[in-house]
Amino acid sequence: MKLWLVRHAEVVAAEGLCYGASDLPADAAATRDAAQVLAGQLPQGLSMHVSPLQRCELLALSLKALRPDLMLETDARLREFDFGRWERRRWADIGRAEFDAWLADFAQGRPGGGENVAELMARVAEAWGDWRARGRDAVWVTHAGVIRAARLLADGRRPLRSAADWPAEGLAFGAAMVLRAEPLP
Repeated sequence: MKLWLVRHAEVVAAEGLCYGASDLPADAAATRDAAQVLAGQLPQGLSMHVSPLQRCELLALSLKALRPDLMLETDARLREFDFGRWERRRWADIGRAEFDAWLADFAQGRPGGGENVAELMARVAEAWGDWRARGRDAVWVTHAGVIRAARLLADGRRPLRSAADWPAEGLAFGAAMVLRAEPLP
């Protein structure tokens, strides 16, 4: 089975802003361009599962307009990581001690008092398990954190022991990648 992971287009926000779970809009022109490219890449009849944040919904709706065969379903488990008090702050303004404390306990630490990586992994693992149980190819329109978590799940790498376990390579805005897995028995 194949799972296409699609990252939303670039957000309309100041450079260097921590925006994780914040519901910021995506650039409309970049979203249209991404939808045009993706519409030609995705196979027919996929189930499209979408983060409820508007930057993902806009891309999913743009794709659906070009590809009515895609079946759209919102899935809150695909929302981005919640950085708590860090949300909408510049990364450069977050104290080094706060950041280091999170990295020292990467899986369980709560950056800004928000979500921890173990919780992110658990909800993405639940969505991943549901996809495998359905036994059909699908596409997720989602965020960098969810995509990294899905990559770890595809590689069978969990639980995380440290920040070094987290994939450093991301996926460009508006781009797609494919993961493969066997259906659940």
